[in-house]
Amino acid sequence: MTENRRYYYLKLKESFYNSETMVILESMQDGLLYSNLLLKMYLMALKSNGVLMLNERLPHTPQTIATFTRHQVGTVERALKVFIEFGLVEVLTDGAFYMADMQLLIGQSSTEGERKKKERSRLERKKLLPGGAVDICPPNGEVDKCPSILEYRDKEIRDKSTENREGERARAFGRYENVRLTDIELAELQAEFPTVWESYVEKLSAYMESTGKTYKSHAATIRRWAAEDGKKGGGLPAYTYKEGESL
Repeated sequence: MTENRRYYYLKLKESFYNSETMVILESMQDGLLYSNLLLKMYLMALKSNGVLMLNERLPHTPQTIATFTRHQVGTVERALKVFIEFGLVEVLTDGAFYMADMQLLIGQSSTEGERKKKERSRLERKKLLPGGAVDICPPNGEVDKCPSILEYRDKEIRDKSTENREGERARAFGRYENVRLTDIELAELQAEFPTVWESYVEKLSAYMESTGKTYKSHAATIRRWAAEDGKKGGGLPAYTYKEGESL
């Protein structure tokens, strides 16, 4: 089997459909359609290392994805928004859709993580990932003085700190994009505080930005603040944080 051909098959773990992301996805309205579409998109992206390409030059669009997967265009457009929110799909700077976990679904288990990092590094070097940097390190081997490597290393540390114990990646919320919540944490907060969860996210975002404070768990901090407000006022107010206000 050649190097290219070994990428033409998809490997799903036994627990794939029992993962938290897939359980939430399939519980949505049209969730089973989204699940079927996601699997077909993975298969479509196999030959191009996760990027959905119609040919060597043209990326797939929602319309062409709908044609090849035999789903309605509206379904594809709604599903893509969900996939992007869940971190399953990323939009590259050239407009192509990239299946973010593709490198975890091909090849040997022992090299899954390294293959995903290598593919992301390749996309970053080509400036395809939003915010991706070009490797501008000098050829003298002084890695610790290389800005791009130091930035990548710091990002790896930050990303690792935002994973929960199951390894689920957290996403940024709030005006200052500093409140980190996983999809499960966000869904739980929305269920527990349906009318004020967003107010507390903004409150925490502004407070951390203005004071420089950090918290181990942002979801736990929001719950604690909501509980304290509930004890004070007998309910959960739609709170708006003001700059300079002490908490």
